[in-house]
Amino acid sequence: MEVLRVENIKKSFGKTEVLKGIDFSLGEGEVLSIIGSSGSGKTTLLRCLNFLETPQEGRIIADGETLFDAEDKTKLSDAAIRRNRLHFGLVFQQFNLFPQYTVKRNITLAEELLAKEKLKKEGSYNGYTTLREALAAIDEKAERLLEEVGLLAKRDSYPCQLSGGQQQRVAIARALAMEPEILCFDEPTSALDPELTGEVLRVIRELKSTGRTMIIVTHEIEFARDVSDTIVFMDEGVVAEMGPPAQVIENPLNERTRAFLARFNER
Repeated sequence: MEVLRVENIKKSFGKTEVLKGIDFSLGEGEVLSIIGSSGSGKTTLLRCLNFLETPQEGRIIADGETLFDAEDKTKLSDAAIRRNRLHFGLVFQQFNLFPQYTVKRNITLAEELLAKEKLKKEGSYNGYTTLREALAAIDEKAERLLEEVGLLAKRDSYPCQLSGGQQQRVAIARALAMEPEILCFDEPTSALDPELTGEVLRVIRELKSTGRTMIIVTHEIEFARDVSDTIVFMDEGVVAEMGPPAQVIENPLNERTRAFLARFNER
């Protein structure tokens, strides 16, 4: 079942065209990895999907619902943007944890705010009709997610007390807490020392085994080959090549893809 369709997404900053018409689709439980050189538009694409940037052209459709259509000139309200973001969970390069909160509080905070809003406006949240019930369920979920990423013992620690790899695993648990249909990673290991990279990639591999739908912007080519159903190679704001890992990595059809992989293999 198709959970995401991206049609002709274009994004410019001033006179600089960053995305020049991006198209792809993603099925439920699939992993799509995006590779390419710095400046090719990978992060901007993720930011458009997560409504941190607004494209000038194109459409974003999730679960059959049009979340964004550039031809509709009605400005999205803040409430609509918040609703749209619930389809996606984004794990940033730099973790972006709240330093003043414990590990568990970092995970529960966003959902607690959503629960309070829903209870006030609609009288229920995920079947719970009291704040006490909702908060208890959110707390239980946070502990379950921390166990899933191997950090339950760190639930009362603060981000400054964790390694970079541990902080990134907390960030993954935080994104999962909102139960997004699609989990997005923006270079999840780029801020980590090589010895910490493996623990984060291991968590992502485990998420794939549970059937999570994911989009991963990564410079880890071997990892992308192992974990992906589809690989997109972006170059200068376009999808230069897209296909299964065996084709894109092992037998690329596009000369620009071959040149990029040759530079990677020389490192």
